[in-house]
Amino acid sequence: MEERTNRRGHKENYVEGFHLKINDLRQRAQHLRNQYLEKTNIIPTYPRPEIHVSHLKHDTDQAGLRGIQEEGGFKDPDNSQKLLWWSLAVGPDDITSAEQRLLEETYPDQTQEQAQGQQSFLWNFATSPAFKETSRLGSYRFTFPLEELLEAYRQQCCSGAQPVMRVFKTILYKQEVMYVVLVHSPVNQELSSEYPELTDDPNAVCVYKDGRFVWRPEAMCETHRYELIQRPDENLMEVRELAVKDCEFYVWDHVAVALHMEEGKVLKFGPDRLRDNLKFCDEDDVKIAKDLIFQGFQEAEEIVKGLWPDYPAPLEKELPLQQKSDLKPANTEEEQVH
Repeated sequence: MEERTNRRGHKENYVEGFHLKINDLRQRAQHLRNQYLEKTNIIPTYPRPEIHVSHLKHDTDQAGLRGIQEEGGFKDPDNSQKLLWWSLAVGPDDITSAEQRLLEETYPDQTQEQAQGQQSFLWNFATSPAFKETSRLGSYRFTFPLEELLEAYRQQCCSGAQPVMRVFKTILYKQEVMYVVLVHSPVNQELSSEYPELTDDPNAVCVYKDGRFVWRPEAMCETHRYELIQRPDENLMEVRELAVKDCEFYVWDHVAVALHMEEGKVLKFGPDRLRDNLKFCDEDDVKIAKDLIFQGFQEAEEIVKGLWPDYPAPLEKELPLQQKSDLKPANTEEEQVH
């Protein structure tokens, strides 16, 4: 693995041209003695769903928000990489459909009666920062439909041609694994030809298919507080809550999408469209830089109102996934008694 210090001052260990699954990454990173990655046999069993994601998110601080409003869109703020960074934005429907897909693949002969007895379980495991409503990058989150974002990129950065997607790199931080997809104009093939194109590989961590990113998380919990119990004799999956002493900290993974931008280029959207897709985020327990300043909701409301004074609706807060869902939380204490 190669090592560098990124522009935020954090050490990165990375492998270019591959999205390494956890076991392969562990082999590559043996020399790093990563205490989280080296945990193997003690991590409780957890699900490996396939999540189909149709939205991307871009978190930023107050300075970034003002720049986006003034420019009318998004760009690399310092042109150091010529990359515009987004992350997969998993919605509640994505979790629900992923759970159903996993059950159908695991128990294809599940009866209707068994299906009615199946309690929802995937919510218990979708707990890493990849699924949280909080932000490590600032108080403001723009969330765009993937197809809208790619169409804007196609028209503004690719002269109407379809953008190319490539397997860019796997980055390992202390507890975080980031799989990066590079998106670029076909005009810039020679700049990125050393990276393999993203193909519809059923074993890949991330692919692009039918207007969505298909993500197969390697480690979706970060802190493992539950164990997945499979009951093949009943065609059911259940959840067992662990005692506090048995909870395990582990690595967690997520997918970032880096759009290649020419120097000074802005990916533009109308002012109302920017505001439509903007929400406030509470500060996460961890933030990307010590000097990063977050706003409280009331202050953020005033800032956003000043930037979009004619917008008719108030600023909304980003909610936890389960609060967005109409489904009741599953696997309560009563439901776990057998």
